[in-house]
Amino acid sequence: MKERKQRKLNTSMISLWLLHGKEATCRQWLADGPKRLLEKGAVHLDSSDNIYKVKSELKNAAKIYSMEYYFEISGKIADWNCTLHDLQLCFGVKEFLVISPQSASGVVLDAPEATKLLSAVSIALANCSSLWPAFVPVHDPSRKAFIGIQNMGTIFTRRFEADRIGSQVPIKFMHLEGLYELFVSKFAYCMSDHSMHLFRVHLLMKLTYQTLSNDEDNYDDIQEADTENAESETSPGCGNPNRKHWDDDCPWNEWYSAEDPVMRFDLVVTWSEKVVESSLEMAEMENASPHEAEKWILAPNLYPNLDSSKGDRIGFASQLHLLVNALEMSFEAPFIEDFVSVENPGSDNLESTMVIPPPTVLDRVLKDLFLEDPQLPDFAKDEHKSSRAIKGAPVESLFVQFCLHSLWFGNCNIRAIAVLWIEFVQEIRWHWEESQPLPKIPANGSIDLATCLINQKLQMLAICIGKKRELNEEFEDCIGTKDDASANMEEVNKVGDESSSFHARSQAFDEKRDSLLTPEGFNGSKTVESKFSANAQDVHSSDKSTLDSIRRGSAGPVGSMKLLKLCQSLHAPFTQSAPLMTEDMHEERLRAIETFGFSFNFSAQLERETLSSDMSAFKAANPGAVFEDFIRWYSPRDWENDESEAKGPSTDLTEGMNVDWPPQGRLSRRMSESGNFWRKIWDEAPILPASEQKPLLDPNREGEKILHYLETMQPHQLLEQMVCSAFRASADTLNQTNYGSLKEMDTKMDQLYLTMASTLRPLQVNLLSNTSDTIEDLQRLCVVFEHVEKLLILAASLHRRFRQVPRISEAIFSNYYNFYLPTMGIGLADVDTQKEFDMKLQLSQNERQVVSNMFTPPTANQSWRKVLSMGNHLNGHEPILREIIFSMHDNASDNHYASSSHRDYQQDTETYRMYTCGTSNDLRVALSIISYD
Repeated sequence: MKERKQRKLNTSMISLWLLHGKEATCRQWLADGPKRLLEKGAVHLDSSDNIYKVKSELKNAAKIYSMEYYFEISGKIADWNCTLHDLQLCFGVKEFLVISPQSASGVVLDAPEATKLLSAVSIALANCSSLWPAFVPVHDPSRKAFIGIQNMGTIFTRRFEADRIGSQVPIKFMHLEGLYELFVSKFAYCMSDHSMHLFRVHLLMKLTYQTLSNDEDNYDDIQEADTENAESETSPGCGNPNRKHWDDDCPWNEWYSAEDPVMRFDLVVTWSEKVVESSLEMAEMENASPHEAEKWILAPNLYPNLDSSKGDRIGFASQLHLLVNALEMSFEAPFIEDFVSVENPGSDNLESTMVIPPPTVLDRVLKDLFLEDPQLPDFAKDEHKSSRAIKGAPVESLFVQFCLHSLWFGNCNIRAIAVLWIEFVQEIRWHWEESQPLPKIPANGSIDLATCLINQKLQMLAICIGKKRELNEEFEDCIGTKDDASANMEEVNKVGDESSSFHARSQAFDEKRDSLLTPEGFNGSKTVESKFSANAQDVHSSDKSTLDSIRRGSAGPVGSMKLLKLCQSLHAPFTQSAPLMTEDMHEERLRAIETFGFSFNFSAQLERETLSSDMSAFKAANPGAVFEDFIRWYSPRDWENDESEAKGPSTDLTEGMNVDWPPQGRLSRRMSESGNFWRKIWDEAPILPASEQKPLLDPNREGEKILHYLETMQPHQLLEQMVCSAFRASADTLNQTNYGSLKEMDTKMDQLYLTMASTLRPLQVNLLSNTSDTIEDLQRLCVVFEHVEKLLILAASLHRRFRQVPRISEAIFSNYYNFYLPTMGIGLADVDTQKEFDMKLQLSQNERQVVSNMFTPPTANQSWRKVLSMGNHLNGHEPILREIIFSMHDNASDNHYASSSHRDYQQDTETYRMYTCGTSNDLRVALSIISYD
């Protein structure tokens, strides 16, 4: 008894103390108003866009209480489809107070204390002439229970109460009919059978459906696979062929499988306000289809770690970062083999985590690299317009495939890269020695100088292998045509064994080749077309003179040009192609010119072999020609016509022909100088058609030089080219992704290529050193790449879902892009993961069916796991959340609480309101009732 009296005394003292302290605080908040409170530091709630709060504390010897005032800035009442505070949703209030003790639970566990506390606050608000409702949390925190009161400024008072059933919800309350009767029972006290009476109850209903997450889909796939395996025997290494990952047809799937950034979708279906008069109407409404609802709102749920980088996401960006680390370490040794050898003095610096994959993995990678494809891919397919600004190579080329495999080989550490490169070069050498064509290298006879040097070397090696194969085949054909076996053996002895010189073999079969060459054999026809535009008629209009019997290697006459010493048509010869050169060979020539200075004779020395070949072919095609004739054909600008001294047509040799002969003119000054190097080459050039000449390109010599370059290049030179090629190839791979017409994504891809081109430029011009700041720039580039990669994967995921209604994917991506954009200038580790992406998109009528198809009918496993207990099913899916607002609008004078003496307050008022929220296993009810004081 004494303890009870003491508790009542303490409660009364607390009430008086609160009444005094809170009244002053409320008066201050009322005087300040929302705008002033914002200036004083009101806190914005993350759960809502428009709700703020201020807080005040009162301390006494017994307890500490806090009072929080929640308010909105805009005067518009928020719709319940917007983000509302829990108490706003439950009781339909706009601004309110929450008084709670500062304890571990944060609730008032003692019922008398809660009542006294609420009464004291109500008196304080009445003294301030405030209409704010006040709430006190009670009972257990898990119940989310509140009691509250609001002075209506009249003779009426609104009382609030909310509670929750966390388990074993009565079956009656799982259905709309039971919830309706629960609401009606709050004011129809004397009616035992509510279904027989009519009450005009206003109703709003919102249902939330949720698509299955990827984890649930995978679980169902596993269960189905286990069932199939139990019914039928399968081989030990056989997987489930029907099971597919979401990105199986995406371009990056060849290298890694990305986690779907979209976890699931929430579909919120809202019915417009209805007036229900009986429980029978509620039963009918429970069977209504969601397609009859007024609004459909779609809300995407993205994985929370999409905005952060915790080291568990695998993609191109993460592997490129490891490749940059390998580049930084590549300066620690002068040779590739040093990173593999245990005797390397710097091997202690290699981390123990730099493991080398087992030989089986290495063999699998090499087989994939050197697997012959009968049809070469289109190297320019889906290439970005800015891709060639990066000195790499096409995605499908051999070296780029090596770089991409290196990203995933041994987690892209320097030791694993060294092992793979050594085996890669050995495999290339085998192809060279066995004259086997290199895979993934176009055999078009050209070198793309816009690519990296290693790719150029491999292109030239492929050309050398092709020429080597041609010479070997022709040599074998030549030997096979010998009629006499002894002569055949003699010829073989002359040629020598397999290690003989290539030149000896070429001379053995050149004698057997036909001197009349076709245009496909050499570049002579091309020369004619490019320099003199000779057509097919010119080729067949050669002079019928005795000299034609010894003319060899002619591609046809060049227009009406005549020889100087003979009245014969000048013929263009078939010539050999100019020797192919890679970028370093061009640079070597440029350095030679810079060293010795540019001069006409020095330029001729550099081109001596080509000039001698062309002069020999010209002599063979034009017997009796002189040096001046060659200049007139080969370098017309070095022949000066002398029109003033031109003679009339000759009558002895050109009778019947209306041509000027001999041509009048002279050599240019530089060609007339004494000791001209071109004339010296002319005098020394033999009379040989191109078919009988020594090839300008020696495939044996050039091939061995290329292999020597690949086997002896320094590690940092290899890694520099690998970094450039890997960045470009990774971006080109992602650029092949189909993500629809997302302009933001197009802009980001364009910016990525420009950023890569500027950042990788020091690597392309060999300006990198182990102390260079470029390494830091490359690491920052990896962060930028990761941002773009994540956005692109999200864009692909959205596009494949909403291909038929692109407005949805464009709207979701645009909102997320604007949400994610502020984080793209910083590292992903610094991203604030507390703020979550929240978006709600209202759907049009033509978009509803596409979204409805996302809710596929549940499988047998899903139906077994989930017991359908609620109505309003969507393709067999019940709502995961059902929210209903019941309300009763009465005239205050007709209410049984009213008295006849208060007739001034006759107005339509929401006298009863009940908010229910829950599922078959969870139900929360919030009730507000206006009572007469």
